[in-house]
Amino acid sequence: MPSVLGRQIVIERALGSYLFTADGQRLFDGTAGLWHANMGHSRPELAEAAYAQMQRLETYHVFGRYLNNRAVELGEVLAGLSPIINPKVILNSGGSDAIDVACKLARRHWQAEGRPTKTMILSREFAYHGLHAYGTSIAGLQFNRDGYGTPSLVPETALVSSADITAVEQTIAEIGADKIAAIVAEPIQGTGGVNPPTSGYLEGLQRICRDNDILLIADEVITGFGRTGEMFAVERYGVEPDLITFAKGVTSGYAPLGGVLVSPRIWERFYRDTEETPIFRHGATYAGHATACAVALRHLELLEEDKMLPRVAELEIVLTEQFQRLDALPGVAETRVAGLLGGISLQDHLNAEALTDQLVENGFVTRPLRGNTIQVSPPFITTDEEIHQLVDALEAVIIAHDGGR
Repeated sequence: MPSVLGRQIVIERALGSYLFTADGQRLFDGTAGLWHANMGHSRPELAEAAYAQMQRLETYHVFGRYLNNRAVELGEVLAGLSPIINPKVILNSGGSDAIDVACKLARRHWQAEGRPTKTMILSREFAYHGLHAYGTSIAGLQFNRDGYGTPSLVPETALVSSADITAVEQTIAEIGADKIAAIVAEPIQGTGGVNPPTSGYLEGLQRICRDNDILLIADEVITGFGRTGEMFAVERYGVEPDLITFAKGVTSGYAPLGGVLVSPRIWERFYRDTEETPIFRHGATYAGHATACAVALRHLELLEEDKMLPRVAELEIVLTEQFQRLDALPGVAETRVAGLLGGISLQDHLNAEALTDQLVENGFVTRPLRGNTIQVSPPFITTDEEIHQLVDALEAVIIAHDGGR
């Protein structure tokens, strides 16, 4: 807390790709909030969807015999968009919730299969999966795991290499596949430094899971709903997971909503009408919140109406071309782009946090991440010119902090 006390930035309002602070500063939202404001800020269509739904039914729980019609409608739409064929949809309030549910469900699946030793959840170095108990436990960022008295809040977790598929195979052999329930992976690591997968890595991970009876959980909380130019990033990389977690982009942050897409391999057992049918005991007050679902439904319509996914593909080209300028700077170690996600890794003599602080003073919001990296992930409504202006600002700050080189 002392690192931010006295210098917090209070956002008072926002419009489109811009934020306005309480002291009157206008900021370009170069990170789309925490990766979520894909459609930009203050869209009247989404406010109207929430208002209309609240006048009819603010919400009613999705628990036991009860449903609400908007949760049912959204579930059907999401099932139609899902890269998992014939999925079931579990709705909740956000990405950390979704990770908890997916990890619990993976363990429950193997217990119901009569394979009680398969309890371990594996994740990748530099991974981020939220900060609930399971997300903290499978974090590949050590600073998120430290300070709780044990190496893992939830026991029976382990990390694998984030880039070397041979090293992943070796770790699994050392642990024993008969002890592993699932591997969780972001298709593109976000908080870990905006790391696209190395060539063949995700395909290798899928092969390992299939060969060893391990469930593959794709964490699409950041990448889902268009951030890579595809509805889901697994479609970009040709991966077929058993579960997909989602959140941020399903509503563009206009309402808290997340969930899990579940493959038939897992859900069918829980739907058989027999005395042996197992129970997955999970429920939350705001799961399937009617207003959040109404916002999500209108948002998904806007993605199609405004042709946002093709636009992201266009912006990826613009961002890639503009980042080539940064690659030529002595202070830049590497740049990475995948969809409308960009990372700029700086040389050790520069400091990403200092640079992002200066960028705020200059009117641009970016974010420092692991690996001395600056995150760029603007809204889908960003113009080509705004990308140019953002990279101009990045270039100027890097040169200034690098002694004018």
